[in-house]
Amino acid sequence: MAKESMKAREIKRAKIVAKFSSKRKALKDAGDYEALQKLPRNASPVRLHNRCKLTGRPKGYIRQFGISRVAFREMANKGLIPGVTKASW
Repeated sequence: MAKESMKAREIKRAKIVAKFSSKRKALKDAGDYEALQKLPRNASPVRLHNRCKLTGRPKGYIRQFGISRVAFREMANKGLIPGVTKASW
């Protein structure tokens, strides 16, 4: 389980990226890189990191489901994810 502060930091970054996205696009299109550098660092979408929505785990993230591999396995074994079954052959 990730620290609550790490989860909160990622949420804060996502909000800042959304807030400045239109301004960043306008500055990039205009080629004004000096003004672009004056924006907050967290306004850049590169600084976002995928984290599990349930546990906040940063590694083993499955994009299609938005959760980590550990949480995915637990949920799949319990039958909580529709259409996902354990392989057997």
